[in-house]
Amino acid sequence: MKKAKFSFEFFPARTDEQKIVLQNTQEKLRQLNPDFFSVTFGAGGSTVEATAETVLELKKHKTPLVIPHLSCMGGTPDSIKVLLQKYLDNGIKHILALRGDVPSGMGSVGYFRHANELIEYIKTEFDNEFNITVGCYPEIHPESTTKETELKYFKQKVETGADQAITQFFFNADAYFSYVDECQKLGVTIPIIPGIMPITNFSNINRFCGFCGAEMPRWLKYKLESYGDDRKSIQQYGTEFITKLCEQLLEGGAPSLHFYTLNRSKATLDIANNLTG
Repeated sequence: MKKAKFSFEFFPARTDEQKIVLQNTQEKLRQLNPDFFSVTFGAGGSTVEATAETVLELKKHKTPLVIPHLSCMGGTPDSIKVLLQKYLDNGIKHILALRGDVPSGMGSVGYFRHANELIEYIKTEFDNEFNITVGCYPEIHPESTTKETELKYFKQKVETGADQAITQFFFNADAYFSYVDECQKLGVTIPIIPGIMPITNFSNINRFCGFCGAEMPRWLKYKLESYGDDRKSIQQYGTEFITKLCEQLLEGGAPSLHFYTLNRSKATLDIANNLTG
């Protein structure tokens, strides 16, 4: 198996308690020499200030790279330009461009309707100063009607200027490999990094699947349900399962692994240590 390379996603720390938790988490995960940290952007741009604050705090360290998420919900073109210039002035030259989640009760997205429009704006205003990462869905975005439309929209983002992609999390390695094969047939050759969600709590992971359209195999759902409230057993089994998934992905040629940490380190560290130990 090829040597594992990692990257980690955090959400913005807003309270003093959250900041302490994130500080401890990023210090522990930094020891794995990750390729980058990414920082999420709340629905409707609700965490824009907290995102920028968290990004700049992480950037105080020389490594790794820090990649802020930026969504179409981020405001007007002028406000987005100001934010991007702030990042550039602080040496941040990577952006994860997303359409973003539409807040509850909001009938439509903001000025930019799709990620490719946001990418085009960034390229127009800043030429090639930013390296752009995008998201993709091996198991189809919940709002996509067919696999063909999903691939079409992803290809648009790549043609507009995306440099690499990170997938939504999934539990079936074949879904990832099939998606990569289909992308390559369409001439899409940028790195596609699998997104990994550690399993630590059944109700939470089941809810996340509902939000993003990730498919949890029935047998896995039943297995996790069988543990009831025994969180220790759920975490132990979840770590074993996700470790095997990561091994399959690396053996099959995945460029690296991107972990959705939820600002916690233990489960991610346990999986990483299984892969490198």
